[in-house]
Amino acid sequence: MEKTNVMRILDQKKIPYEAFTYPHEEGVCVEGAMVAKILNQNPKQVFKTLVVIGASKRFYVFVIPVDKELDLKKSAKAVNEKSVELILVKDLLHITGYIHGGCSPIGMKKSFKTIVNQSALDFDYIFFSAGKIGYQIKMCPINLKDLLQVEFKEVTR
Repeated sequence: MEKTNVMRILDQKKIPYEAFTYPHEEGVCVEGAMVAKILNQNPKQVFKTLVVIGASKRFYVFVIPVDKELDLKKSAKAVNEKSVELILVKDLLHITGYIHGGCSPIGMKKSFKTIVNQSALDFDYIFFSAGKIGYQIKMCPINLKDLLQVEFKEVTR
């Protein structure tokens, strides 16, 4: 299996993880619920990475289950912003270094405040993108806290 930057960062920090791949059409995003189905995993344990911009023009990262939607009011409150909105897909690569369908909270071009949905703590492990379409990481959510200084808050509806 090809190593992604996410895997290299986790290896360097000696953070345990498992890597998985799934079939996909080259360059085509696979919807999160389908990734969960392909990997035969509970959609509540498979997470997607979303990037928002606040009223202050700061960027924030939210990691939520694929079967949920980001609640913008809860999200704004979680990062002490008046309001937040999802960034445009066309801006994702420029801001994060990742493409749609391969965005990971680990290894972005810059470090952004990251909120992981509280529900991640209900599980021993969660899945999320390994930084490339077709690649997923399985790891303990608490280890994300050590790596990214994330906060766990309820931000979905």
